[in-house]
Amino acid sequence: MKILVIHATAGAGHKKAAEAIFHGIQAQGGHDVRLADALDYTNPLFKKTYPWFYGFLVTRLPWMWGFLFGALDIAWMQPLVRAVRRLYNGFNAGPLQHFLIKEQFDAVITTQFLSAEVSAYLKRTGKIRSKIICVVTDFDVHRIWVNNGIDIYTGACDYTRDKLISLGVPAQQAVITGIPTDAKFAGKPDIQGIKKVLGLKDGPMTVLIATGSFGMGPIEEIMALLKEYQLLIVCGHNQELYHRLKPAAPKNTHVLGLVDNMDELMSVADVMVTKPGGLSIAEALVKKLPMIFFSAIPGQETNNVKVLTSYEVCAGQSSLPQIAETIGEWNSNPKHLDALRQRLSALSKPNAVRDILALL
Repeated sequence: MKILVIHATAGAGHKKAAEAIFHGIQAQGGHDVRLADALDYTNPLFKKTYPWFYGFLVTRLPWMWGFLFGALDIAWMQPLVRAVRRLYNGFNAGPLQHFLIKEQFDAVITTQFLSAEVSAYLKRTGKIRSKIICVVTDFDVHRIWVNNGIDIYTGACDYTRDKLISLGVPAQQAVITGIPTDAKFAGKPDIQGIKKVLGLKDGPMTVLIATGSFGMGPIEEIMALLKEYQLLIVCGHNQELYHRLKPAAPKNTHVLGLVDNMDELMSVADVMVTKPGGLSIAEALVKKLPMIFFSAIPGQETNNVKVLTSYEVCAGQSSLPQIAETIGEWNSNPKHLDALRQRLSALSKPNAVRDILALL
C-alpha cells in the first residue's frame, strides 16, 4: 500500500504520534510509506505563524486559548465553524490539497485536525479515494476533529469512543486503540544501567518533572518543594529555564534540556509530575507511571485531566502544596502507589500502533 502519515507541528504530541505510526509501518515492511508535516504544504506565512500563534497563546495568553477552544466546540456554531475552516484551510493549505490529489495515497493516517479536515474534504468531493484514519491524540474529543469523509477514528479509551459517537460518528467508525507511542516505551530497559548513567541512587523516591515541549510551569517552586527526593527535571525547548535551574540544582537534582530518552527517564522514576498532554499521558500509561498534573492548558489538557479523573487514575490538577502532599503520602505508603499502578494498567495501550495498522 501507498500510505501517508501526516501531522502538523503545533506542540510535540501530534508529531510524536505520527512518528510512532510511521516507524511501526516501516518495521512491518511491505508498504510505500511517507511521513509529512502538513505545514510544509502551506503558504510560507501560514507555516511560520501557525505554530508560533499556538505557542504564544498557550504560554502567554492561556485564558484566550481556553476561550477560543470552548467557542469552537459549541454545537450550534458548527455550521459556521466548518464553513470558515474550509475557506481558511482552502486558502492556506492549497499545496497540501494538490499534493494529496496528485499522489492518490491508498491510505492517509492523520494525527492532527488540519490535515484531517483537508483530506476529508477531498474524500467527500471525490478528489481522492484514500482510506482516511484520524488518530485523536487527546483523551477527550473536540468537535474540530470530526469531519464527514473520515473512514475511521481511533481513540484513547472508552470515554474517547463514547464522545466520538455522541458527536455523530457512527459506532463502527470509532475504534479504541490507544494513543500511539514509540515502541521503546513498551521495551524492557536496563534499570540499573540507566540509574548508573544518570547518577541515581537506589532507595530514595525518584520524581520525574516534565514541563512539556514549551517548558512551562512553576518549576523552581516544585524543585524547592520536592528537594528531599531525587529529581529529574526535563526543561524541553525552554533553554532559559534550563540555564536558570542548572547552577541552582542540588546534588540530588538532575536538570535536563530537550531529551530523546524519555522512555528511560520514565523507567527509573517512581512518579511523574507533568503537564497533561495527551502523548505524555499515553507514554506514562504504557510505563504504568503514576502522574500528578500541574499547569494544564485550558481546553485539551484540562479535559485530559477530567477524563483521567473519571477513571480514578489521578487526583485532578494539583496545586503546589497538593503535589508535595501527594508525593509524601505515596512515599510513606508504597501500597497506594501499587494500587494506582494497577488502575493505570487498565488504560495502558502499549500496542496502539499495531492496532492502528491492523485497521489498514
